[in-house]
Amino acid sequence: MRRYWIGLASREHVRLGIAGGFCQLCHGKAQPLRRMSMGDWIVYYSPGERFREAAPCQKFTAIGEVVGADTYPFDMAPGFVPYRRDIRFLDAADVPIRPLLDRLSFIADKNRWGYAFRFGHLEIPEPDFKLIATEMLGYDPAERKD
Repeated sequence: MRRYWIGLASREHVRLGIAGGFCQLCHGKAQPLRRMSMGDWIVYYSPGERFREAAPCQKFTAIGEVVGADTYPFDMAPGFVPYRRDIRFLDAADVPIRPLLDRLSFIADKNRWGYAFRFGHLEIPEPDFKLIATEMLGYDPAERKD
């Protein structure tokens, strides 16, 4: 059964993942990636433009399908070996979250909507994925066969 996920990362970090065809979650932890299966879909939400900087983004910034069967370590720097998972990202528009808040069921408290993202990785219902995907792509990619 296909599942749908949201991951959090700065827009800058998301762009690196798109270019490399991978995702990293929760500062490189393996467990969130292991929860996903091939054929699942992930949407990235970027609260900020750059890691540890104040410039807000507050947009969905990437969408892709999990294509890698394995979660694997990647040596990025001395002492920092995060885990990654291969993703086939689609060419998508960045979409602001605020206009969608009232229609996203995974956000229980619309006044404190940021709380839903507190763990950095979460599963979302299929209708929420379809809403976000349609805004980003103009269609639901999970229904296409190409």
